[in-house]
Amino acid sequence: MASKNRIKLEICSTEYIIISDEPEYYVKELADELDKSMRDLMDNDSRVSTTMAAVLSALTFADECRKATASADNLRSQIKEYLSENARVRAEAEEARRENERLRRDLDELIK
Repeated sequence: MASKNRIKLEICSTEYIIISDEPEYYVKELADELDKSMRDLMDNDSRVSTTMAAVLSALTFADECRKATASADNLRSQIKEYLSENARVRAEAEEARRENERLRRDLDELIK
């Protein structure tokens, strides 16, 4: 079982304590990414509050996650198709090899 890490984060000048199974460096990288996203939103529009920036950042990250998941699913599907095609082509090649051997034997017998 993975050990729980108690991690202190600062996002938009607010301190958070997070308990996670993930390594501390990873959680801090996520927090830094969120902090940057939120600060960029607030720096570009003074009307954007911390809460609004958090919601907009969450929507952006959720959108990116959904698109990445769809892309990964598509790649898995393509790989599955390629593997299936590969197996079919290998079987056809093996059948052609056996037919080639049979024809060689037939030819050898005709030559004798």
